[in-house]
Amino acid sequence: MNHVEIYTDGACKGNPGPGGWGVLLKSGATEKELFGGERETTNNRMELMAVIMALEALKRPCHVFLHADSQYVLKGMTEWLVGWKAKGWKTASKQPVKNVDLWQRLDTLVANAGHKIEWRWVKGHNGDPGNERADDLANRGVEQAMRQA
Repeated sequence: MNHVEIYTDGACKGNPGPGGWGVLLKSGATEKELFGGERETTNNRMELMAVIMALEALKRPCHVFLHADSQYVLKGMTEWLVGWKAKGWKTASKQPVKNVDLWQRLDTLVANAGHKIEWRWVKGHNGDPGNERADDLANRGVEQAMRQA
C-alpha cells in the first residue's frame, strides 16, 4: 500500500457564508493540491468536504495519514459515528445529525475504498507546514466561491 500524507482544512467567511476547502496530498516526492468552495455554506461542511475530496482523489487503496485541525471531523469519525448510525443518524440528545449528507458520504467512502486511515489532529494556525498549505488552499476556495455568480 502506498503511504499518503493528507492535510485538510476548511474556511468560511461568515458562518454561514462563502466557504472553501483545501487539501494537500503527499506521497514520496509527489504532491498534489486541491481546493474548491461554495457560495453559501458553513465551516464544518467545508472541513468535511476537504476530507471527502481528499479521499476521493486517491485512485487505489492507500495507507493514509490524515491530518486535520477540525475536532468536529476527527471526533465524528473516531468517536461519534458509530453511535449516530446505531441511533438512526440521531445525536445523543435525539436530534438529527447536522450535515448528515456529508457524514454518510464520508462514511461510505471510508468503508468501501479500502484505505487504512490514521486520523491525526494538528493544531491549526500553529506553523505546521502541511496545515498552513491546506489553510491557504481553503482560502483560495473561498475566493473562488465568492467570484461565482
